[in-house]
Amino acid sequence: MRLKLDVEELTESFFEDARLLGLVAPMKEYLLCWHLNNSLRFGFRNNNDIEIQLTKKRRTYFFCVYQYAEPNSSLNHYLYKNHFDGEYLLPEFRHLDFLWLMKGDSINDETMNGLINSIRTLNGVQLVTELTNEKIKNKGNLIF
Repeated sequence: MRLKLDVEELTESFFEDARLLGLVAPMKEYLLCWHLNNSLRFGFRNNNDIEIQLTKKRRTYFFCVYQYAEPNSSLNHYLYKNHFDGEYLLPEFRHLDFLWLMKGDSINDETMNGLINSIRTLNGVQLVTELTNEKIKNKGNLIF
């Protein structure tokens, strides 16, 4: 008997309680995290253990992931760099520099809108938009 991993089901459960933002902010990831940490009181840190590796055209591409776990909550924030050396983590969103995934706890619309408006005030951030699950074709690329 052969067992087959249901990747679609795995992907759906990974995104079950998640919300995703797309950011246009043409800057280095450590600089964006510095702004988020200092201005908005987050604590993003690079997490090499969950770095995303994609292999395309016999080349390996590395997408760093910064993580912040909210204290006294099960909510985790993950900030992905969307491009590396000409390749994209989510090719359907080539115009986005970063992807911000929130999961582990539910986030109401009021909190989400407040966060979006706060991010928009940061120097260098040109666009912040929420991405709905239906729009994301390559969701599996975000799973670590």
